[in-house]
Amino acid sequence: MSHPSHNNYKIKIIRSNSKTLGLGGRRYSRMTTILATGLVGALMGGFISAGVVMSVYTQKTQTKPTVPIVLGQQIPQAIKVGYNPSSSYPVVDIAKNVGPAVVTISNFQSEANQGFVFGDGGISNDPNSLIEVASGSGFIIDADNGYIVTNNHVIQGAQKLSVSLADGSNFDAQVIGSDARTDLAVIKINSTSKLTAVVLGDSATLQVGEPVVAIGNPGGEEFAGSVTAGVVSATNRIIDLQGESSFNLIQTDAAINPGNSGGPLVDYLGQVVGINSAKFQQSGFEGMGFAIPITDALPTIQQLIQNGYASHAGLNVQIAGQYTKEYAAQNGLPAGAYIAKIVAGGPADKAGLKQGDIITKVNDTVISDSLGLTHELFKYSSGDAIKITYYRDGSSQDVTVTLAEIKS
Repeated sequence: MSHPSHNNYKIKIIRSNSKTLGLGGRRYSRMTTILATGLVGALMGGFISAGVVMSVYTQKTQTKPTVPIVLGQQIPQAIKVGYNPSSSYPVVDIAKNVGPAVVTISNFQSEANQGFVFGDGGISNDPNSLIEVASGSGFIIDADNGYIVTNNHVIQGAQKLSVSLADGSNFDAQVIGSDARTDLAVIKINSTSKLTAVVLGDSATLQVGEPVVAIGNPGGEEFAGSVTAGVVSATNRIIDLQGESSFNLIQTDAAINPGNSGGPLVDYLGQVVGINSAKFQQSGFEGMGFAIPITDALPTIQQLIQNGYASHAGLNVQIAGQYTKEYAAQNGLPAGAYIAKIVAGGPADKAGLKQGDIITKVNDTVISDSLGLTHELFKYSSGDAIKITYYRDGSSQDVTVTLAEIKS
């Protein structure tokens, strides 16, 4: 079997956080280029032999953490939404009530890590000199404990985190837990005086066309607290971006800009129904933002708060993102997820799967690419036994695999 080759880039998704580079604090979007098919294929920069790979995973749901975060109910000190359905301007009510719970998050890292260039062309090697390299948004989910929800990519690699509240006060923050597999993170500030928390809605009940509001900080503190309004353009969207690919995302035409990552998507009852995370960027396209549904995100958020990590289930294999439906068709092979490497002693290894096998089904659900495998396995928990159909040497075979636990 020949190795998959590179494909041309087809679409671009940008994670909507801001990045500061160079002198003067100028901000640029942190852009991630991806393939239309093949999970994180473009990010890998080559086939698995290049050393950049991805584990297949899903979320563990067997044990429900005892964290006081309940859909549709107020957690301690949660705000009371004053939306009046007869009001001509419901967005005003939403902004007034939800806005105080939205924060700006600044990610500081050392100049040495960034290769910071001075005016004379020299590179700083001072590990104690920190600069802001990224900023994004977040929202307070527990006012009593100072817990804030955001995206993992907003806080990733931070040596220092700073949180700015809506009233302009600033606090250092610590990471409680983060999970790249779902692009979720929880951070904490120690001051809980006068904090307000959001009310969580039920994203499972969202309907296409339903009005929603996005609140966040495009460009960082300069435009903090920006409010945009739109509708739910679609539900159950899947995009080829690590973290977001695990979920059926909410698509909205409410403007999502760099710096909005981690901020809330709010329905007209003033309840958070999504976490703004990415936007579609391609010439000629506008108004295509994506949010992680809060109902689907909540179990991971609860695990991060309770355990400091998220638990997932997986095959313990590494998947080649470059193996796409197009590549398979060109080479007379079935569409599916190409196993680039088997982790010794893992569930796939124990079940007899091998490098080069192509997974085509999970419990009779057709798998057309690596993204589909990731998305399907996210539905299961560690310890679940699933049937894997795979292609090897010209024929298809079935095997039962018991999924293992993977910690973030």
